[in-house]
Amino acid sequence: MNFVNPYFLFALFSIAIPILIHLFNFRKYKRIYFSDIRFLQEVKQETRRKSKLKHLLVLFSRILAMASLVFAFAQPYLPISKVSMNANKNAVSIYIDNSFSMQAIHKNGMLLEVAKNKAKEIVAAYQPTDEFQIITNDFEAKHQRFVSKKEMEALINEIKISSISRTIAEIYSRQSDFLNDNSKTTKNAYIISDFQKNACNINDIKNDSTIYTFLIPIVANKTNNIYIDSCWFINPIQQLNHQASLKVRIINASDEKLENLPVKLFINNQQKSLASVTIDANSKTEIVLSYMINTTGIQQGKIEISDSPIVYDDIFYFSYEIVDKIAIQCINGNNQNIYLNTLFGKDSLFFFQNANDKNIDYSGFSANNLIILNELESISTGLSSALQRYIYEGGSIVIIPSPKADLISYKSFLISINSNYYTEIDTTNAKVSEINQNHPVFAGVFEKIPENVNFPIVNSFFKINKTTNSNQEYLLRLENGNSFFTSQIVRKGKLYLSAVPFTDDFSNFAKNTVFIPTLYNIALLSTPISSLFYMIGDDKPISTDKYATGSEEVFHIKSINSDFDIIPEHKTNQSQIDFYTHLQIKEAGNYYLTSGKTNIKGLSYNYNRKESVLSFFDADEINKLMEGKGLKTFSVIKNPNKTLTELISEYNQGKRLWKWFLMAALLFLGIEVFILRFMR
Repeated sequence: MNFVNPYFLFALFSIAIPILIHLFNFRKYKRIYFSDIRFLQEVKQETRRKSKLKHLLVLFSRILAMASLVFAFAQPYLPISKVSMNANKNAVSIYIDNSFSMQAIHKNGMLLEVAKNKAKEIVAAYQPTDEFQIITNDFEAKHQRFVSKKEMEALINEIKISSISRTIAEIYSRQSDFLNDNSKTTKNAYIISDFQKNACNINDIKNDSTIYTFLIPIVANKTNNIYIDSCWFINPIQQLNHQASLKVRIINASDEKLENLPVKLFINNQQKSLASVTIDANSKTEIVLSYMINTTGIQQGKIEISDSPIVYDDIFYFSYEIVDKIAIQCINGNNQNIYLNTLFGKDSLFFFQNANDKNIDYSGFSANNLIILNELESISTGLSSALQRYIYEGGSIVIIPSPKADLISYKSFLISINSNYYTEIDTTNAKVSEINQNHPVFAGVFEKIPENVNFPIVNSFFKINKTTNSNQEYLLRLENGNSFFTSQIVRKGKLYLSAVPFTDDFSNFAKNTVFIPTLYNIALLSTPISSLFYMIGDDKPISTDKYATGSEEVFHIKSINSDFDIIPEHKTNQSQIDFYTHLQIKEAGNYYLTSGKTNIKGLSYNYNRKESVLSFFDADEINKLMEGKGLKTFSVIKNPNKTLTELISEYNQGKRLWKWFLMAALLFLGIEVFILRFMR
């Protein structure tokens, strides 16, 4: 048992007063003379014993009454936790989880509103002189100070659902920092949350033994949710007047089977596709939404489903671009290649130019999406340096060797970009026997390759060495195991090596049906492929090609559905511009990166799906986690029969006993009166 005012216990010395009165009772007795007292002898002895007992009972009643009164003023309590509330010396930090999972429904309403009410009950348990701080997932500047009790209630009322998710360890660390900067004697932290499993990393908490922390779990009535997890194109290459196939992953995070859920696809605010999906309980499915691409430029899309009460993950945004032209420069050793001219020169999608290796404008390389080296006898050091810069900055290169190739110059260039290289000519007859259908170049080209397909026949070919430090992949492979056409990522660019010149002396590849999809898709893949979407909370840079702005024009990121407008930080390098939003984008939706009145790029932002899986720790599981971590200053508050104000008062002040001692004092005084009046 402890005391709020222990100095009152010195008043117990006052117990000596009734004792002294009892010991030094100098009351004079009146003498009465009787003629004969023989008959009173027995009565006299009995009366003396009763009087002595009566005086002792009165003494004990007075002592107990006075002691009970002293204890009442000392305010005794039985501590039920290690926390003790000190008058005018409490600093209190309260975290309210306002993540998307707090949209779920409790028996008393939405979880966020329940959490706010509990926070108010916590504040009510303290004195007006105590100091308070509120924390949410937003880490707002106005919450980075301690406020009064009245101001705290106003801040609680302003809290709204946020797209930001934080872990329990992050929250506790921030609370510790603020509380340790406060000079108050007692420091209490409260965490009100649904304790979602993917954010409840109690094992990562760095405990501060000077802070007493209370975890307050609140539980939703139902934990069902259906959400769109992601989307991607089956074919990475999207073309005008071609059908696009978008794959969408939908997850049913509930215990109930879902049937015939409508799924809608919108492109530039026009509905392009509609489907329905059936998903078993606690499972996922992938559906394909197909539509025709009939416009060029930036395409802003969104996928929609309908679900409640968690609705933030029912829409998924994405954006991409359909280019007007793909610029290709073909650098020829001697003569132009008739097959390349036919393939690219007559297609309106391509801007195809031929150049001679004796007259090359290196400064114009960056304007091309693809450069083809067609049968150069050698690669000069100047050309090698220019090509190295070009591919490092994101360009694509196709190398078609010359029958008279200077393999030393080829090797010098290819080694400089950490690529495999040509070693020698092999005159062995061979045939292409394998196509890498998993490579993006052949994605969606073949549904199934027939067994009797007519693959290219090879009379001679250049061997391409195989090194372990290269990320080279084969596109086409010969039956003897040698590579016929290869692909390799070189920093931001792509390199393709052909093992043969496009002449009949070496192979009939240029006349084979495989030739067109191989070269055509390589050209299509040379266009920059941007992210279909970004996740809010992920501050990775947005990259785009260099863009020349006017002297007074600046870059902006603007929402297409609201007046949101920011000026992002940007850094320019040789080939591109990187933009940084610094987490300023808080709402999911489609945006434009603009300069002046020109839309440069489409951007799509989606909420992180971490909050979509409604799986939570209950109070008992949280206790086990805390015990395993050894968090002795942590407690879980759970008692549906009392308000938090009552529970926290008990936790902070213990079981208060002063009322019981006051009643005991009155009881003992009543006993004294009873003894004096009725006991003869």
